[in-house]
Amino acid sequence: MKKVRIDFAPPGLRRALFRAPHAWSAIAAALVLVVPLATSALHYREELREHERRVEQVEARTRAEAPRPKAPPAPVPAAQAGAVNAAVLQLNLPWRGLHDAVQAATPPTVALLALEPDAKKRSLRITAEAKGSDDMIAYVEALQRLDWFDAVALARHEINEQDPNRPIRFQVDAQWRAAP
Repeated sequence: MKKVRIDFAPPGLRRALFRAPHAWSAIAAALVLVVPLATSALHYREELREHERRVEQVEARTRAEAPRPKAPPAPVPAAQAGAVNAAVLQLNLPWRGLHDAVQAATPPTVALLALEPDAKKRSLRITAEAKGSDDMIAYVEALQRLDWFDAVALARHEINEQDPNRPIRFQVDAQWRAAP
């Protein structure tokens, strides 16, 4: 016959643990699982603190290296601004268009010696030589017919006596249009 345990005491946790043999093995298994879990949690917490410390260092370094707001630039003196504007005007000179227009109007009987543009006045001084006065006048008239120029005028002329061919050296002033 089997042994019968008769116990009239009220049931409690301590009594249940004492009486159940499997309860001790469940507690031991729980302890075996809790210990590695606790060490992993502590290790993760240390890594998290180290990561936060590195992030703070990087943010501090970034704040230190960040460009500081610059002071507003000093006003440019009027003389310097004028010089810069004159240089910009000279650089924005329509060289190709002027050259092409003058070259298109220049006949083979006229030799171009110099082109002197003045961007501020939108004027061009042309120095050239021609074999005769008729060629010179024809050249000035050809320049006047070009759409590039508003006003074309013969500024001066002279005969080169030292040259055996006696060419006429002359200067023409031409005002070019703002938008050809």
